[in-house]
Amino acid sequence: MKFGVMMFPTDYAIDPVRLGREVEDRGFDSLWFPEHTHIPTNHTPFPSGGDLPNEYRHTIDPFVAFGAVAATTTRLKLGTGILLVIQRDTITTAREVASLDHISNGRFLFGIGAGWNREEMENHGTKFSRRWRLMREQMLAMKELWTKDEAEFHGDLVNFDPVWQWPKPVQKPHPPIIIGGDGPKAKEALLEYGDGWIPRPQDRFAPLSARIAEINDLLAERGRAPVPIWCFGAPLDPAQIEEWEKAGVGTCVFRLPPTGPDEALAALDQCTEVTRRFA
Repeated sequence: MKFGVMMFPTDYAIDPVRLGREVEDRGFDSLWFPEHTHIPTNHTPFPSGGDLPNEYRHTIDPFVAFGAVAATTTRLKLGTGILLVIQRDTITTAREVASLDHISNGRFLFGIGAGWNREEMENHGTKFSRRWRLMREQMLAMKELWTKDEAEFHGDLVNFDPVWQWPKPVQKPHPPIIIGGDGPKAKEALLEYGDGWIPRPQDRFAPLSARIAEINDLLAERGRAPVPIWCFGAPLDPAQIEEWEKAGVGTCVFRLPPTGPDEALAALDQCTEVTRRFA
């Protein structure tokens, strides 16, 4: 079992650079940052219920944060968990991914999702009803940009004639595209163009082990091997982690509070104690 850490990088939390060094020094495999570009004051209800947590309004851009972390670490993998690609320009995002993979010497993990906040994405010009179609075309187009010296793409929502774009990613053919979510459209995205999966740890319909078994069966039907799985929100419970490992989870990702250094590092120390049981 590998272990990672996820935290909302905010303007009031521990500095991402210090966090990256502390996470690497403790032997974790990966560090993950999510994103929201902004939050409309009149927005879709928070999917988990209750008030929207404050960190959603204060996130630092993950590419900016990871650029700084990459310069001060050597081994730690850097993952977006998740990036809202449907709110970003396709060609610019492809270059950001390749640039970060280049300066980190191949340490980037590209976690993506289609999002839930209708008003946020519509402020970027993306219609909620076609977000999955857009994400599909964006990722297929990015693969062309990352792997072709002269790339072009002609879809219904993403369209460009032959272009040049460098740098190319260090990882070949490109950084792993890791799909977040459990719904039918997320599963289809994983089956078509995903290289890894971030499922929800809990689901009211089926346990994690059953959902992983289903995905593996669907992958096999398409002639594909099982993909790596990262599970966010890992508990500080070795027995539960062992169950996830048996189910097929390769990396458990602990969630840290977006707080100042003292509280954040105390929480990180608790996570580190759990990982030592699996050394």
